[in-house]
Amino acid sequence: MNTAVLLRIAAVIALFQFLAHTTMFVTYTPAHGPDETQVVQMMQSHVYSFSGSPRSYWDMYFGYGLFSAFNCLIEAALLWMLAAIAKENAPRTRPIAALFLFANVGYTALVWKYFFPLPSYFDIALALVLGLAILVAPRGGAKRNKGSVAQGDAVGI
Repeated sequence: MNTAVLLRIAAVIALFQFLAHTTMFVTYTPAHGPDETQVVQMMQSHVYSFSGSPRSYWDMYFGYGLFSAFNCLIEAALLWMLAAIAKENAPRTRPIAALFLFANVGYTALVWKYFFPLPSYFDIALALVLGLAILVAPRGGAKRNKGSVAQGDAVGI
């Protein structure tokens, strides 16, 4: 498999992660008994002023969950676009793929510490596919004429 195909696979995994996270998060109802229901109700009912805005802990919890889902969607879109770049110049995608790899390893560690294992399986899959994409990408940049500027040089990628 080449770098572009692997990055497309990573994009599909990230998209699935977005869809699963969003669906599970938005449709979840407390099902672990009265203690869980009481905690959720308390989080929703107690409003505090955070930086001058009235917010409950539920607002922040729910908003952060949506923020996390949205990040999965952005990751999927960026990986899809990176795959298009890899078709023309795979070596230039290596540092960006490495950043995504680092991010997914970090997400995995945070999920294992603060949540439950299931979501981390997708981050592990993404990390493995991204690692493979980095490994199969040729080293070095595209050949250019002396004095020419490749697209992306101005932004440091």
